Amino acid sequence: MQPAIFLDRDGVINENRANYVRTWEQVVFLPGVFDALRELAGSGYVVVVVTNQSAIGRGIMTAEALDDIHDRITHRVTQEGGRVDAIYACPHRPDGGCDCRKPQPGMLLQAAADLDIDLASSYLVGDAVTDMEAALAVGVLPVMVRTGRGIAQLANLEAKGLDGVMVTEDLGEAVAWILDDQPDLASRR
Repeated sequence: MQPAIFLDRDGVINENRANYVRTWEQVVFLPGVFDALRELAGSGYVVVVVTNQSAIGRGIMTAEALDDIHDRITHRVTQEGGRVDAIYACPHRPDGGCDCRKPQPGMLLQAAADLDIDLASSYLVGDAVTDMEAALAVGVLPVMVRTGRGIAQLANLEAKGLDGVMVTEDLGEAVAWILDDQPDLASRR
C-alpha cells in the first residue's frame, strides 16, 4: 500500500467560479500550484484529485466536457513537471443521495481500492469543510487551504467541532508542511 495526497480541484488547484468551471478556457491555475505539484512529483505520494462537480447533475455541463478539462489539467501539470495520477469526480447534485459527493468519503474509498492507497498515511488538501469531513471519515489527515472558499470556511471548522485540521495559506504551503511532516517517505519507496 502507498500513501496519497488527495487534492480538491476548485479553490486548491484552480480558481473557483460562481457558475462552475465549465470549459478549459475558464480554468485559471492558482499561483504556486505548478511548483507545489512539481514538489509532489518526486515525493513518493500518489497524487489524486477528488472533486465535486454537480454542474453535470444540474445539466449545466456534460461529462465529456468535464473529462476534457481534466485531461487538459493533467497534461498541463505534466508539462510543468508535476504529476496527477488520477482524478475522481462526483457528478451528482447535493441532494442526489450518493456516497461519492464530499463530505461522503466515497471517492477516497474508491481511489484507495483502485490504487492500493493507505488512507491512514494519506493527506487531503481542500478549501471546504466538506473536504475535511470526507478526510476525517476515513482517517485521512486533513489540510485546509485559505485559497478558494477556505477563508470563509474557517469559522465552519470550529462550528462543526472539527479538530486536527492543519490550516495553510495555499497548496504550496500545504505541500511543504506535508513533506516536512513525512520527510523520509521518498527514500522508503
